[in-house]
Amino acid sequence: MYKNLKITVVIPCLNEEQGIEQVLRRMPGFVDETIVVDNASTDRTAEIAQSLGAIVIREDVRGYGRSYKKGFSLATGDVIVTLDGDHSYPPDAISYLLEAFLHLEADFLNASRFPVRDRHAMSFKHKFGNLVLSIAMSMLFFRWIRDSQSGMWVFRRAILERMKLESDGMAFSEEIKIEALLHPTARFEEISILYTSRLGEIKLNPWRDGFQNLFFLLKKRFARG
Repeated sequence: MYKNLKITVVIPCLNEEQGIEQVLRRMPGFVDETIVVDNASTDRTAEIAQSLGAIVIREDVRGYGRSYKKGFSLATGDVIVTLDGDHSYPPDAISYLLEAFLHLEADFLNASRFPVRDRHAMSFKHKFGNLVLSIAMSMLFFRWIRDSQSGMWVFRRAILERMKLESDGMAFSEEIKIEALLHPTARFEEISILYTSRLGEIKLNPWRDGFQNLFFLLKKRFARG
């Protein structure tokens, strides 16, 4: 519990045996429930996560969004925190994010990776792609978003009921922020965190995923009219 709130952490994983151990060992003690969604990994991700006390659920259909939707459906906390299993997002920053979340009276808090202080954490190509997507999202939805692609969020589980989350892929990251921005009662806020180099293989295809995410932004915006 954190200030009378039950905290659930949801972590999607695809072959993250190198990073998930470090993530779980650094998980704060006040976290009540840690759910690792094993997205049909072929390594020891699930075994390692289970040995460190995480609830491991398997999602056989590959997809970033698919994994999150599975994890959210089983989460029981008042507040859900997300991060990746590759150790790029800081588990020990969860208390800092929760304090900001409560102080700002937010319902959805986005942890921005910018400015990137670790020069090895993100290539110029990835920085540029993230900038383009963040500007596109900001212009389309009339609200400045510093990091539309961040994978670390803190939000009240109750707001999921009013969200229409469709993406099964990487676009889920921007979609959940759009749904939070457009939510009739939710308050959206954003603060910076320290983002570091990932452990393990890189699964993001910057050109393919970048164009797919841009297309998804346009589709999401104009489908709403």
